[in-house]
Formats: sequence, C-alpha cells, structure tokens
Amino acid sequence: MIMAVTAIRDRLYDYIRYADEKKVKAIYTMVEEEINEQINLWEDKDFLKEIDMRLDEYESGNVKTSTWEEVKLKAKVAKKG
Repeated sequence: MIMAVTAIRDRLYDYIRYADEKKVKAIYTMVEEEINEQINLWEDKDFLKEIDMRLDEYESGNVKTSTWEEVKLKAKVAKKG
C-alpha cells in the first residue's frame, strides 16, 4: 500500500503527539541535523547571496511577477490541464 505524503505526515504528527519521551527523543535525534540546517539558512552565505540577487532583480523590474489572482488562475488552469 502506497500512502500519500500528506497521509504520512498526518500519521507521524499523531504518533509523535502521543509517543513516549524516549521515542520522541529518538526520532528527533534522527532529524536534528536537518532541522538545524533549515533553521540556520540565514547564516548560509550562498543562500543570502541568492536572496539578495533575487531581490535586486525584483526591485529593478527585470523579473516578471504575478498577482495572487493570476497565480490562483494559473493553478486552476494547470489543474484542469
């Protein structure tokens, strides 16, 4: 049986909410490094350089942007697709 990722997340969330302390700590140990990497993005020089470049492109008008309404419309069209 193949489960959708959202179903897996829901089951994991429910499991962790009620799991005993030892199991929660074990699970956290398995993903702690990845969690810390995500939290420390603001200390990543390459990430900050990319953000600065994208902001400069946006502020200079060299990049096409979309309104929220345009994004929703494109998503609806793609879904029907």
